Amino acid sequence: MDTLVAGGGVTVVLTKRARTKLRYPATVVRDDGTHLVVRAPWAAPGARDFGFVRFEAGDVFTEHYWRDRWYAVKEVRSADGTLKGWYCDITRPAALDPDGAGVTVEDLDLDLWVSADGGTVLRLDEDEFEESGLEARDPEAAAHARAALDALEALARSEGLARLLT
Repeated sequence: MDTLVAGGGVTVVLTKRARTKLRYPATVVRDDGTHLVVRAPWAAPGARDFGFVRFEAGDVFTEHYWRDRWYAVKEVRSADGTLKGWYCDITRPAALDPDGAGVTVEDLDLDLWVSADGGTVLRLDEDEFEESGLEARDPEAAAHARAALDALEALARSEGLARLLT
């Protein structure tokens, strides 16, 4: 089992439909061989306002990736440390590069947002998922994606996500 060393650097590579969507440096918080946690500043250029949350320079993402689960959960805090909430990407399980320099995660279009107080839980991008053609290309992956979204939503609405991230 390959693991990354806490405090070390790693490059996170987010792909979508076989193309690199985003690549950024992160610091490893911990890695037990299945659950990898990294921390990184907001990596996209400029701010992004979703209407229900705004990501901007200074925001810090503590990102949880699993090598055996079909999602990634990103805790989002503002520059002053205030919790904004959790952005959950439905993905294929994370894959560590053979040299340990990077972790690659394939975005499957479905997302979930959970507000800091847990009062708002939003399913996102279901239209993009439908348009992606994943169900026709890879029905098994599509079924995993839908099941992961349903499971995360149920957890967010019942217990919250904090227990999942410890």
